[in-house]
Amino acid sequence: MRGTHWVWAEPPRDGSLSSEVQTWSRRTRFELVRRLPLRFPTHHPQGMAFSGGRIFLSTVELFERPVPVPESGPDMAFPADPALRTEGRGRGHVLVIDPDGTLVADVPVGDGDAYHPGGIDVAGGVLWVPVAEYRAESRSIVYTLDLGTLEPTARFTVADHVSWLAADSTAGELYGASWGSRRFYRWRLDGLAVKDGGREPEAWGNPSAFVDFQDAQYDGAGRLIAAGVAELPDARGDVFELGGIAVVDLVERRLAAEVPVPAFSAAGHTITRNPFVLTRSGGETLLHVAPDDGDEPAGTEQLTYRVRHDSRPDPRPGRLTALA
Repeated sequence: MRGTHWVWAEPPRDGSLSSEVQTWSRRTRFELVRRLPLRFPTHHPQGMAFSGGRIFLSTVELFERPVPVPESGPDMAFPADPALRTEGRGRGHVLVIDPDGTLVADVPVGDGDAYHPGGIDVAGGVLWVPVAEYRAESRSIVYTLDLGTLEPTARFTVADHVSWLAADSTAGELYGASWGSRRFYRWRLDGLAVKDGGREPEAWGNPSAFVDFQDAQYDGAGRLIAAGVAELPDARGDVFELGGIAVVDLVERRLAAEVPVPAFSAAGHTITRNPFVLTRSGGETLLHVAPDDGDEPAGTEQLTYRVRHDSRPDPRPGRLTALA
């Protein structure tokens, strides 16, 4: 692949990528083809989107990390309730980045205790950005960022922590999820309910406990692609990061596919820890991620992986033989 702009091709949003993800398996390989160091403050990246040859990266700058309140308990086997924690202090940013890794703009987003941006998506000529309090079952402000002027506009508020947004501009609908993507939401683009125009959004439970989706993109054909991480205790008492990517069927409200992603960053994080974009360029499927924080040893790198399928056929089912 040649040139600088191939990496930043926008997703086709015709349903083809989610159809492809449904064919992935544990034999699917992720080959690193490019590292782009981001040599400016990136803080703790959350979501990523492409538009007009640029990268849009949402991130949270922490001044004071939220801590569990005493009643919620510190035991890893019984994790602290993410709703029972202090508000902390921080600032939300949307970073606009050129193809060579140059920072074009740093757009502040958020208000007061709502300083934590989530996963982002482009639709209808704007970037959709949720900014939440850094605790579950809290509140969020939904912003749009004009892709030309880079001016943010607060559209509506949600009485929950919204961890990501994905927009279907054709249908005029917006999808999101709660902390850890334990609940999915659907709104009109103006924040009202799709069915009756009321203030109560449609919500349904996530049927999977595989990973907590951190970022998502609408793919068309009534499906979205989501990726994320689960932090699990290992036998030594350390934390193992399990990464994965999934297809959510929004019509049937089910997960059409879930696939582990066994690749790790320079800092040892699963590559689907937070931001991702899945796209296609030159006939190849590319997974773009930025899993590491700015204060980690190698800083934040935008990593691009070529997705490869194993050509071996699936094993044939065993033949049943009657017992004599």
